[in-house]
Amino acid sequence: MTTNHTTPAAYPTMITPFTRDNRIDTGAVRAMCDWYAEAGCGGIFTACQSSEIFNLSTEERVLLTKTVVDRVNELAASHPDRPKMKVVASGHVSDDRAEQIYELNAVADTGIDTLILISNRMDIANTGDDVWITETAALMEALPDTMPLGVYECPYPYKRLMSDRMLSFCAQSGRFTYMKDTCCDAALMAHRCEILAGTPMRLYNANAQTLLDSLRTGGAGYCGVMCNFHPELYTWLCKNHLAEPEKAELVQSFLGTAAFTEALAYPVTAKYHLKEIAGLPLDSIVTRKRPESDLRDYDRSCIGQMEMLAKHIRRLL
Repeated sequence: MTTNHTTPAAYPTMITPFTRDNRIDTGAVRAMCDWYAEAGCGGIFTACQSSEIFNLSTEERVLLTKTVVDRVNELAASHPDRPKMKVVASGHVSDDRAEQIYELNAVADTGIDTLILISNRMDIANTGDDVWITETAALMEALPDTMPLGVYECPYPYKRLMSDRMLSFCAQSGRFTYMKDTCCDAALMAHRCEILAGTPMRLYNANAQTLLDSLRTGGAGYCGVMCNFHPELYTWLCKNHLAEPEKAELVQSFLGTAAFTEALAYPVTAKYHLKEIAGLPLDSIVTRKRPESDLRDYDRSCIGQMEMLAKHIRRLL
């Protein structure tokens, strides 16, 4: 099997912290960037579904992304001994093509490393590969030709999985470098890595339960929700799965089990963890996607139990 040779990395899907009066809490955004950097993350995926992009204005998506870009640049300047985190971002939500072009160019202008297209925003009616490829090609023409692109199988408003033809088109274009894969199928990801082999495009798995399998078959890392809870463990697995296979199996078993907490009141659970357990200076755990009241004592207990086990795994490593 031929694989893409790159150092696997963890990319958190960044939440958007809000103040109590429902504005973006830029101070908390900066603190989250610091926390991800300390955990060794290779990059940050901001302006994504975890960021509540469907509940943010274009101006807010740009503000969030620019805040991340600026803080990542500051961290790189103050820590030249550390690899600089990459910033990938989308914010691509509209149905109207002209609006999409405006949104994407506005996000691209913030200085990000890769601009992510949401797979269900082209050929919105889901009529077939030909229409998707035609619309994607036209959209690419309206974007800066020096900007690397990516694709994200966002589950909202519906999940449009990439077919072999769609993926081959992106990979062979030379413009795409990133794919956030949400198929949750280890065998399909291995097949997709074969399609991507020899191209600039890399596959990042959003599904914790299949992460180790995908790393072993050519995946470039993790890009998902659970990096808002224990990103350093995802970083460890990405970097050490080959050198320490027995420990990698243990870490994978924890990560795969812990990730079932995604079914709780996310992203409220993530904001609760970041504020109350990780100790980051979030002004609130307010979200626009769901009420804070969705966070039950049950959810808090589950997140607390997960953190207790995470501490044990950290000590073992």
